[in-house]
Amino acid sequence: MVRVRFAPSPTGYLHVGGARTALFNWLYARHHGGIFVLRIEDTDAERSSDDMVRAILTSLRWMGVDWDEGPEVGGPHGPYTQTARFDRHRERADALVREGHAYYCYCSTQRLQAERAAAEARGEGWMYDRQCLRLGAEEIAAMEAAQLPRAVRVRVPEGKTTFADQVHGPITVDHATIEDFVIVRSDALPTYQLSVVCDDIDMAITHVIRGDDHISNTPKQIILYRALDAEVPAFAHVPLILGPDKKRLSKRHGATAVGEYQAQGILPEAFVNFLALLGWSPGSDEEIFSRDQLVARFSLDGISGGNAVFNPEKLEWFSAQHLARLSPDELLARVRPELESGGLWDDGLAGERREWFVRVFSLLVPRARRLGDFAPQLVPFLGKVEGYDPAAVDKHLKAPGLSHHVSALADALRALEPFDEATTEATVRAVAESAGLKFGALVHATRIAVTGRAVSPGLFETLVLIGRGQVVARLEALAQFLP
Repeated sequence: MVRVRFAPSPTGYLHVGGARTALFNWLYARHHGGIFVLRIEDTDAERSSDDMVRAILTSLRWMGVDWDEGPEVGGPHGPYTQTARFDRHRERADALVREGHAYYCYCSTQRLQAERAAAEARGEGWMYDRQCLRLGAEEIAAMEAAQLPRAVRVRVPEGKTTFADQVHGPITVDHATIEDFVIVRSDALPTYQLSVVCDDIDMAITHVIRGDDHISNTPKQIILYRALDAEVPAFAHVPLILGPDKKRLSKRHGATAVGEYQAQGILPEAFVNFLALLGWSPGSDEEIFSRDQLVARFSLDGISGGNAVFNPEKLEWFSAQHLARLSPDELLARVRPELESGGLWDDGLAGERREWFVRVFSLLVPRARRLGDFAPQLVPFLGKVEGYDPAAVDKHLKAPGLSHHVSALADALRALEPFDEATTEATVRAVAESAGLKFGALVHATRIAVTGRAVSPGLFETLVLIGRGQVVARLEALAQFLP
């Protein structure tokens, strides 16, 4: 059975790159009917926090990425936090020492720093010189008796490591370029290399899908798998995510945390759709996918070896596309919390006024890219026009005598029957023509009167949905406002 894992570090919020890695693992597991494991790598004690763990779980759940084993779920391979597994890691390190795959290193930090600095001064690279590997039994016994601090280093064997990366193809690394790396520090804390391999072995991980920045770690980890006589999982290293300037995505490009996009009102299914296509292709020109469709189509073969570019405008386009595909009931349910917090909601919108409310939404959906776009546009339909956009006033309400023409339109609409799109448009045209006014000028004035803005959905659909009484009252209010 396919078993994959996502192992975030709770030192910050879940960022876009981590979210994409989690998504690819989740899609792969779901496509193959496998298991998706969530493991918290909290080895950075100073920066890790329970709050960040909760924030990461919240972001994953918002995306719809659920886990079969892990925090708050449990499973047969727990605990699912790395620090709780340190004793197991140390046991494995001790076994490696006993079997000759690793050795104790008593070198002080000062010595190592001095050796490195001397090499750099000579213009040379530096790797650990294996001084402690050459220690005799008596020397080791004396150091142990003195209880000197000691690290554990892997004895890197001669030769090469080749692995078949599922994205990049075969990769070969000469062991001559790998120093005897530390797997337990002198303060007895296991390092990342040891912990991740031990946990992946214990959790029976079959596929490791992660970012390209981990390629350099893979040969070291394969050396550990072999030393521990464990089966090596398949590796797939996915391309990094770049900003529009083709540099690695960072805060300078804008929002990078998943929670920020949730707060902005991006639909989670749109976010998932967008992320999935950052570095993966379905093999066609299709772009819009539901989660189920992504699960059905996803494969590692579709992952490109080239870096992907994060385009915020494209993300908003995806959000608009998914908004347009929501049913009226689903859309109302998603927008309701913001309307409630803004004082725009009343229960009649889900009851006797629901049909009208759905018609209003159908008018607004083509103009919306985020859930947060609805509340401001709904104010003219659900609330009052508290004022007029100054820029709109300066641009469109300077014509002489406009107050009189707006009053005339209010009078004409007051008795109009029927009050529908065709008759309201004809009335605006007739009033403008009789006043010798351009049709567009009166249209702009009417739009500002009923919405407070220079931009709105189709004016005549808007007039009908707002209703005759409010339209006339707002035209009269604008006429009073104008000189």
